[in-house]
Amino acid sequence: MGSIKIVIVDDHKIIRVGLRGLLEREQDIEVMGEAENADGIMTILATQPVDVVLMDIDLGDSDGIATTRKIKELYPAIHVLGLTMHEEPDYIIKMLEAGASGYLLKNAGREELLAAIHTVAKGDSYFSQKVSATLLQAITHQKEAHADPKKPLIQSPLSEREIEVLRLIAQEYSNGEIAEKLFISIRTVDTHRRNLLEKLQVKNTVGLVKYAIEKGII
Repeated sequence: MGSIKIVIVDDHKIIRVGLRGLLEREQDIEVMGEAENADGIMTILATQPVDVVLMDIDLGDSDGIATTRKIKELYPAIHVLGLTMHEEPDYIIKMLEAGASGYLLKNAGREELLAAIHTVAKGDSYFSQKVSATLLQAITHQKEAHADPKKPLIQSPLSEREIEVLRLIAQEYSNGEIAEKLFISIRTVDTHRRNLLEKLQVKNTVGLVKYAIEKGII
């Protein structure tokens, strides 16, 4: 894999300049540009090859969640990593449902930011520890609020191996780590992940985690 081509989207210039300065010191990362709003990032994507978009949620006159959804519709191969101050569950869930591959808070350190970028660039998901805890807590509460003790459990349409893969995905293991744990190839893990999305009729990792919690898989 060559250098990871990145665009920084944030409505504060000082944040963009700081991130660019940090990332340009990395030999395997190439900053393709900066944008302060939705129009800016869409213009860049129309003219430049991009692997990862660092996306703030508050973009002044535009919205990072809606912008993420538009990017994934037009450029599904591009990975969006949310980078924001918002740690509320509503923002996290909406951003991930829009198609973001990960979510990181702006108080993250350099090492975590680089780890997140490399993780999503490989096609895996990345959530900071605090975001993961918030997300799982919100989904668990949602499950409890809608629980019906009289309703029988629906039998899962998944195979035993698919359930194993789903459990590890929900526990935040990367595709490579899942392959190592189950003694299968990364390509096989990718196939299982695609099959899970198709069988469960969900769009992303958030949907898989919700299903795993609802069915008591984790």
